[in-house]
Amino acid sequence: MKFNFKNHIKTLFFVAAVFAQIKCSSSNDTVDPGPVTPPVVITNDIDVWITKGDQSVLLAKQSGILGFNNTVNTYTNIEVDAAQKYQTIDGFGYTLTSGSVDVINQLNASKKSALLQELFGSADNSIGVSYLRISIGASDLSADTYTYDDVATGETDLNLTKFSLEKDKNLIALLKEILAINPKILILGTPWSAPLWMKDQNSFVGGKLNTQYYDAYAKYFVKYIQQMKAEGITIDAVTPQNEPLHDKNNPSMYMSALEQTNFIKNNLGPAFKTAGITTKIIAYDHNCDKPDYPKAILADAAAFPFVDGSAFHLYAGDISALSDVYNAYPTKNIYFTEQWTSSTGEFGGDLKWHLKNVIVGAMRNYSKNALEWNLANNTSFGPHTSGGCNSCKGALTITSGDNFQRNVAYYIIAHASKFVPAGSVRIGSNISGNLQNVAFLTPTGSKVLIVENDGSAAETFNIKFNGKWAAVTLDAGAVGTFIWK
Repeated sequence: MKFNFKNHIKTLFFVAAVFAQIKCSSSNDTVDPGPVTPPVVITNDIDVWITKGDQSVLLAKQSGILGFNNTVNTYTNIEVDAAQKYQTIDGFGYTLTSGSVDVINQLNASKKSALLQELFGSADNSIGVSYLRISIGASDLSADTYTYDDVATGETDLNLTKFSLEKDKNLIALLKEILAINPKILILGTPWSAPLWMKDQNSFVGGKLNTQYYDAYAKYFVKYIQQMKAEGITIDAVTPQNEPLHDKNNPSMYMSALEQTNFIKNNLGPAFKTAGITTKIIAYDHNCDKPDYPKAILADAAAFPFVDGSAFHLYAGDISALSDVYNAYPTKNIYFTEQWTSSTGEFGGDLKWHLKNVIVGAMRNYSKNALEWNLANNTSFGPHTSGGCNSCKGALTITSGDNFQRNVAYYIIAHASKFVPAGSVRIGSNISGNLQNVAFLTPTGSKVLIVENDGSAAETFNIKFNGKWAAVTLDAGAVGTFIWK
């Protein structure tokens, strides 16, 4: 075998180097292990609040960590686009009927105070209701029928000398308590009927407004707004008539589109202008099956300047009617002002339907607000007038002076009102399959995404924003509100 001197020398050097390394390592000196990769820390980027249709979870903040990342997966994306802006939001809430006032006032002082803070406050346990509708005079969820100018049969009061808010003194007192908690809450006033002496029949049920009393009725609105203002209560908007095509309720009054057009352009609008009243006039206030009604009013050149927008309910028709009217008159606002939950309704089914239509649907069709119907009633679904709704379930049931229960309408509104304050703007988000959703940008810069799983199985999906995403799972029939900066 031929000896290779050069390879031999290399081997000796290698052995010596290894021996030196072993010797050094056996000393007490610490060996530098080189750069260490820090552990991956997952931070929570998104707060999550959930309500499930089986009521096992009710507006509960989730404790898990949900962070944005760019790990690839195959889940469906709901992409939120804050650069795509739509309508500004006025608020979410209920109708504070005089019947609601009656039962809330049956609570003891401490329980009532705590309830009002929960409904209208901004504490951690509050839901931040930001919009209320009230009746001008009685609604069908009042203990009895009345207006603010009731006179004996056969008498009239053209100068409204007998006008008085006295019959709603309890409502006014409760509104003052609410305004002390949230001075910025918006209030919409709506009549169920004009005083009987102004109508063509001496009945609270049905009938029409006599044309000879159009001016007197316009003054009635002016006095109402002025006297409420004197009480410290600003009426942000009025509608001329609740459900003008439904004349079988008690109270109620029929008003055709032509009649409402004439009343607004010839009487109500000019009366507001003369009195310097800036309260908004919102047309229609009835079902989505008759979008031609508000469009007929807005098509009138003389009525158009006096009308702020149109209001809708969804006991008939499709929520897309709001977009129909908006697209025809995009400079006029859209409002969603009433939807009931029934005493015979099922929590899970009502949660799904109302989130899909009243919250997601109304918002995606340009509404500035979303209101459920009655705020509170008793265990017999009262008070209500004779012939009024006897199966309307309030958002709350007052069960005693010490207790109340939260019903499905409470959670329907709370999933929006708690997280989407007035002044927020709807922003872009895509609907994908069963995942009904709507997104908002709040005045403080938070992004809010409300998602309802309208399917029959749990679904996992990505919330995608600014090129990153977070994977979440939502049970069938559940609603989630997701908030991030």
